[in-house]
Amino acid sequence: MAVHAHPDDESSKGAASMAKYVAQGVDVLVATCTGGERGSILNPRLQGDPRFEADIHEVRRREMDAAREILGVKQAWLGFVDSGLPEGDPQPPLPAGCFALEPVEHAAEPLVRLIRKFRPHVITTYDENGGYPHPDHIMTHKITMAAFEAAGDPEAYPESGEPWQPLKVYYNHGISTARIRALHAYLVEHGHESPFGEWVAGWDSEGRKEREFTTRVQCADWFELRDRALLAHATQVDPDGPWFRVPLDVQREVWPTEDYELARSLVETQLPEDDLFAGITG
Repeated sequence: MAVHAHPDDESSKGAASMAKYVAQGVDVLVATCTGGERGSILNPRLQGDPRFEADIHEVRRREMDAAREILGVKQAWLGFVDSGLPEGDPQPPLPAGCFALEPVEHAAEPLVRLIRKFRPHVITTYDENGGYPHPDHIMTHKITMAAFEAAGDPEAYPESGEPWQPLKVYYNHGISTARIRALHAYLVEHGHESPFGEWVAGWDSEGRKEREFTTRVQCADWFELRDRALLAHATQVDPDGPWFRVPLDVQREVWPTEDYELARSLVETQLPEDDLFAGITG
């Protein structure tokens, strides 16, 4: 089970891994916390088009359906309202009723119910910083960790299904600085223009440190499928943006994995891993 904040997050973070596991016969479910109602139209080709601006909630549902079909996964909505990304100094307050303002114990309940129904062995989500500090991503982390602990406890949420204890939870690092740095260095070394120069320079000036990967899943054969799923979220993705300006053969050579950090495990496993199910299957 992959727990994500908004429709499109599943296609930019861990999509190739999910597609690989689906191809191996694994049952994969994406739990989407919000409907992405407050997402802006980021694709410049679609900005100003009333067909997309009139009902962005329904548009994003259709995009999610298309991405789900491409990846071969199942998908469920938890039903919370997108918090938006507050901008400004000082930042404005979050809108009333949004996901990030829900009490964690309340917001974790539908995820506990879904875990008990789907019965996953492995769950993936974001780290405590949300991967990046979007309030919905941080809240997704909080409810996932709470649900991981509660799902197997018969005294927790007794009306939400028979207890089921997942065995491992991972933080996904699909957009890691290490990966971007490696791609940037390769492109520069081989005389190509890199779309990541400003990003890397900014990280250098900040002294940004990379989190530790414990698990690297080889999934280069599914990068093309990942990109197709991401492009299915047409309002959210610029097809001419930096993600699509690095040839797939370069990505496969330089960084053929999707990377994870093992956050909690109830089974013995030896690090580093190359499989999210290490220690669960022989």
